[in-house]
Amino acid sequence: MSLTKVKFRENCLKKIKNLPIHNRFYRNAKLNRQLSMELKKIKNRKILFYCPLPFEADIMKTLLEMRKRCDVFVPFMQGESFKMVPFRLPLKQSKFGIFEAGNTTRNIKKIDIAIVPAVGVDGNLQRVGFGKGMYDRFFEKLQKRPYTIFIQPEFCYTKKFICDSYDVKCDLLLTPKVKKLPMARVNKRK
Repeated sequence: MSLTKVKFRENCLKKIKNLPIHNRFYRNAKLNRQLSMELKKIKNRKILFYCPLPFEADIMKTLLEMRKRCDVFVPFMQGESFKMVPFRLPLKQSKFGIFEAGNTTRNIKKIDIAIVPAVGVDGNLQRVGFGKGMYDRFFEKLQKRPYTIFIQPEFCYTKKFICDSYDVKCDLLLTPKVKKLPMARVNKRK
């Protein structure tokens, strides 16, 4: 039986949701340390973070740290996609269960770095998300593709090419155990 994107997503979500709770703090601390080290290499940048769901990697520590040095934005859900809003407190829980900053009239179209949660990643380092396509629609609207970092609480990867051409591709994949750079891969999509 051939692996499909839907089946791979189901397997990855099951794996992530069944991670042991007792070492969650350790996994998140390790990811925050890795992410901070990557982001410290840059100065005065515009960065899109995400506000984590309970089973996603919690990167709020890094977000709060970078907020002091950079322009930090978070998603604000709008229809089938989202727009970027400046990160500011208090956060409010949306109907999707995601914590969001308040809406803004600003129309932000350019960021330098995007930090994106990923359920899984295929052989072309394209994102398998939750199946709603929100990040795909969002990236399509940007003027320039930002440096993209995928964050996973557990390494969930397949060597097969199961994603569609419009799926977001990463420049760096961070997990608690694996740091994967696309430049190191030898497989090319034909």
